[in-house]
Amino acid sequence: MDTLQNMRVFVRVVESGSFTAAAQQMEATTPTVSRAVSDLETHLRTRLLNRSTRRIALTEAGQRYFQQCRQILAHVEMAEAEAGNAYARPSGKLHIHAMSGIAQQYVVPAINQYQQRFPEVSVKLTLAQRIPDLLEEGYDVSVVCSHHLPDSGLVSERLGSALSIACAAPSYLERHGVPRTPADLPNHVCLQVITPGLTFDKWIFNGPRGVESHELPRATFQVNGTEAMAAAVREGMGIAILPTFTVIDWLSSGELVWIMPEYTSQPLNIRALYSSREYLDAKIRTWVDFLRAQFAPLTAEQEALRQSAQIQDMAADLPVPS
Repeated sequence: MDTLQNMRVFVRVVESGSFTAAAQQMEATTPTVSRAVSDLETHLRTRLLNRSTRRIALTEAGQRYFQQCRQILAHVEMAEAEAGNAYARPSGKLHIHAMSGIAQQYVVPAINQYQQRFPEVSVKLTLAQRIPDLLEEGYDVSVVCSHHLPDSGLVSERLGSALSIACAAPSYLERHGVPRTPADLPNHVCLQVITPGLTFDKWIFNGPRGVESHELPRATFQVNGTEAMAAAVREGMGIAILPTFTVIDWLSSGELVWIMPEYTSQPLNIRALYSSREYLDAKIRTWVDFLRAQFAPLTAEQEALRQSAQIQDMAADLPVPS
């Protein structure tokens, strides 16, 4: 028995004054309406209405129950309206997870723009270099960057793709020379990122001769974060493969150099993960739309940097490795 629906029928019968009038208003048959009230009385073991051929009248218990039903149904309508409003208009708290490199460069600026557009949404951002359990940890959306994703049953929406490139500081290249191809790397100091999903244990390049795989030369420095590795590279500690979103500003400023610009390593997919497409909360739906717009320029920015690096590489008169 649908108790809530039967309560609605009972209230409509009382307010309209008859089973027939209630049936017309609810686009139902009179027997259906009468049966709903009878089922409710059977469930409660209480007579709610005294019936005659001409009129109905509330019993004393029916009067009390009628008042309670009206309050309950009003609360239900308010709850349904609030839940429906969450689908229509962004509001409430948005709990976001993101990997730190993309967070600083793209996610935080997107949050700023998002909250200017939707001030009723408060945001909690958590940075962690891993793919979280969204349901267990209570995240609405996770923004991740990885070669591949484990099977999880989550919705995975692609936001963009980042190149992985070999880079070094000008000070390092002045001391050690500039590698021209991946075959030159064993003669250099190579550094290793060991962040889950971004670890480059083999250096795989896609270049003029297709895909080349090279065993990683012995790493003199390892760290579990792309930002920390970028700082190490800027200090002149060696060469590392890093995603472009981590180093794009330093490449533009000249603090880092994209070496071997004809070669890129494994591309990284940037994705938004969330639990379900069905009845998606408005704040999640609009947030993913904002993210997509934020990452849209990345492809063009990467290509512009590659062209600049190729021009500098051809023009530079730098010493070759000995």
